[in-house]
Amino acid sequence: MTTTGTSSSDTTATGAARPGGPGQLAGRTVSRVGFGAMQLERLRGDRRGALALLRRAVELGVDHVDTAHFYGNSFVNGLLREALRPEDGVLVVSKVGADPDPGGRIPLRPAQRPEELRASVEDNLKSLGVDQVPVVNLRRLDSGPGLRAEGDQAVDIDDQLAAMTAMRDEGMIGAIGLSSVTAEGLRRAIPAGIVCVQNAYSLVARDDETMVEMCAAEGIAWVPYFPLGGAFPGIPKVTEEPAVLAAAQSLGSTPSQVGLAWLLQHSPNTLLIPGTADPGHLEANIAVGAITLDEATVASLDAVPSRSADVRIG
Repeated sequence: MTTTGTSSSDTTATGAARPGGPGQLAGRTVSRVGFGAMQLERLRGDRRGALALLRRAVELGVDHVDTAHFYGNSFVNGLLREALRPEDGVLVVSKVGADPDPGGRIPLRPAQRPEELRASVEDNLKSLGVDQVPVVNLRRLDSGPGLRAEGDQAVDIDDQLAAMTAMRDEGMIGAIGLSSVTAEGLRRAIPAGIVCVQNAYSLVARDDETMVEMCAAEGIAWVPYFPLGGAFPGIPKVTEEPAVLAAAQSLGSTPSQVGLAWLLQHSPNTLLIPGTADPGHLEANIAVGAITLDEATVASLDAVPSRSADVRIG
């Protein structure tokens, strides 16, 4: 893993072509198609397979990876530590705002207080085996599917940003991102130097369209999670939309590829982090970077109605 080096080329540090072309993240040129590591926890019984999947991702041009210490209670970070090499030039993006809760109804609990954010960064440093985490997303619990902050976990964003900027000043983290944040929260945070926003967003759940535009205007990377919807009951699935199915048939692609390709074309500052534990799905996700949707297809997809992704869990 590395925190240095800048390239404006169309190839990664390993010489691979950038899937989706070049994008910008934390002052670095990265491939617009990255990798979300959360699903690697499914390979807990096949560590060799998990490591091979990560190596294959790098070979295919992935040079930014999304993770968290609470993914598998450090298991996923341990895989990244073992699989990634400095010469790969991979930008690792982690997140704080929740902690592992293996015995809970869901395996996460909120960890929003400033001292918890610092402890979580320290956990990430240890499990990743680095002196600095290049980018750390502050996962708020304001919007999108998932947990909500209550009681002493309902912390003002300004207090959290003070803790994050202090850790950036100390060199523990290289840059600050936000996740599951509202438009108002983003507006308040922009002066702190936000490099990316990770919110639930897809063709069928475009509640945050104003934020997509705000991020584009501010030079902030937009990194949608749950990019195909359907993560929880009550959230529609992109892959079930008739317009998506028709486009996939016309292009000879899968419905998932169409949904991801739409995201890439919808806004130039979008970076994708599709996750998988399957080598075939990894290659299909990377191939999205080479798909171009024509104007008629884009118009048909843009006409798909948006439904809210704001489903509370826990």
